[in-house]
Amino acid sequence: MEKVKAKKQYGQNFLKDTTILDKIIQSMPMNNNYVVEIGPGLGDLTKNLVKYKDLTAYEVDTDLIGILKSKFAIEIEEGKLKLIHTDVLEAWDKQKSLHNGKYDLIANLPYYIATNIILRAFEDVSCEHIIVMVQKEVAEKFTASVNDKEYSSLGIITELISIDSKILFDVPPESFDPPPKVTSSILYIKKDMSKNFDKDFNKFLKACFIQPRKKLSKNLTSLLSKDCISEIYKELNVDDNVRPHEVSSSLYSQMYTKVKNGRN
Repeated sequence: MEKVKAKKQYGQNFLKDTTILDKIIQSMPMNNNYVVEIGPGLGDLTKNLVKYKDLTAYEVDTDLIGILKSKFAIEIEEGKLKLIHTDVLEAWDKQKSLHNGKYDLIANLPYYIATNIILRAFEDVSCEHIIVMVQKEVAEKFTASVNDKEYSSLGIITELISIDSKILFDVPPESFDPPPKVTSSILYIKKDMSKNFDKDFNKFLKACFIQPRKKLSKNLTSLLSKDCISEIYKELNVDDNVRPHEVSSSLYSQMYTKVKNGRN
């Protein structure tokens, strides 16, 4: 078979290291959830996943769809694997959920849309576990706590809507073909299914971190009057000099509630 060249526009790096593939499989939660994979590539992870669970894989690349269809002809015929040729973000726009029952997202994500995909998975009420390979620095942002230098809106949202979040292990560039310029990590998030992702809260947080080194009050002026900010600070006992990375997720949550109520 001719060698498939990874395409830059799809952020493709094919994971070849079988020990890493095994470790991803071992980290799968023991449950009856369905599995969704995004960007199966040449099907190296898919091949392992389909041994344990039925799954749907979303792939945007036409050339790869052809390869996957012939590689998994039997699994597709038996209904174990459903292959969907589309851009996954468009699929989410159309159908709100990637599966009509509880599912776990397990994937080696394309770097350029990884953050976006994780945030969409937060929104998707059917998605419970997220076990994804992303750039190490992205994984650090999702798992950062208050006062960490990587702390941002991503860490706050993760903390508020998850029961558990951690980096399981790192993956060196040489595990891929072609090797990326960065180290990757396997990110694990277990969502709290009773909590909802609030897009407006996400926008509020982005504004709070617009200039992360500046005072939080300065960033908040893009949303609120100075009087309103000092009122909220007084009510919540917030120090005027505080910077965005020094505020806990629960305090951000309280601030947001006040902002929302103040605007109604």
